[in-house]
Amino acid sequence: MPAESEIRDVVMIGAGPSALAASVYTTREDIDTVLYEKGVVGGMAAITDKVDNYPGFPEGVEGMQLASLLQAQAERFGAQIEYGEVSEIRDDGDYKTLIVDGNEVKAKAVLIATGSDYKKTGVPGEAEYFGRGVHYCATCDGAFYRDRKLVVIGGGNSAVQEAIFLTRFASHIDLLVRSKISASDVLQKELKKHVENGQVTVHLGTSPAEIVATDGKVTSVRVNDNGQEKTIDTDGVFVFVGLLPNTGFLKNSAVELDEYGLIKTDKTLHTSMKGVFASGDVRSGATLQIASAVGEGASAALSIREYLDGLKHHLGNAESPQAT
Repeated sequence: MPAESEIRDVVMIGAGPSALAASVYTTREDIDTVLYEKGVVGGMAAITDKVDNYPGFPEGVEGMQLASLLQAQAERFGAQIEYGEVSEIRDDGDYKTLIVDGNEVKAKAVLIATGSDYKKTGVPGEAEYFGRGVHYCATCDGAFYRDRKLVVIGGGNSAVQEAIFLTRFASHIDLLVRSKISASDVLQKELKKHVENGQVTVHLGTSPAEIVATDGKVTSVRVNDNGQEKTIDTDGVFVFVGLLPNTGFLKNSAVELDEYGLIKTDKTLHTSMKGVFASGDVRSGATLQIASAVGEGASAALSIREYLDGLKHHLGNAESPQAT
């Protein structure tokens, strides 16, 4: 077994709201905690225009601001946030070995809070023009399209919310909805205002067939509109068709996933691998809400503390003279 000084108490994979909340609880109890994030600290929350349903913010809060506040609080108590991608978790008994950017990191306990990533439509042109006319984050890239025409793909909460946000910049938005709009009533009422003033056109029963570009610039989207092929001119495309859990790195591990690729846990948020816990959007049964992700992070931290206490007792007994 490696030296005690070489093993972290807990490694958290991801630095979204769930992991950040968990790290506040662990570090306040002097549990050595490091978080590895491969993308943006704050996760999906950080790139959300406005969060209206997080408790304590009666006027709502910008996603980036909320993420920054969570990060500042975690770091105040001693959480260490590092950028790095975990590609493997190995169970080595009383400690776990993670491969982070090709290097081994050892931990007594692990929290997986990797959240989700954007689904892709898979149509021709989407991958080819990613970042050059095809986008998945309105708050990140919307300002580049001031007084331009845009196509938004999707009909759920995210698609409608981001389409509304993009009306700040775009001269016109064509919203492509495969069947019918499934966003909340509040968002649909807000969307209706922009439809009535002519800034948004909703195309029901419409799905993209190809994203077309000329000289490397997106110029139109070829669509299937209720069985008829049409072309919609546009300067850019924003895709919001759902989320996929970030669990690809677990496919060859002992961590059990459900049919959707989400992590199975027990009531203490313990996974099928001893000493490994999961919380937030990556967990099977999660509600995909920031508030509940934060709550699960706190619950996971308490479970981790209990697990570490048990591990300490176990190792102490193993090393005592009576155990030899």
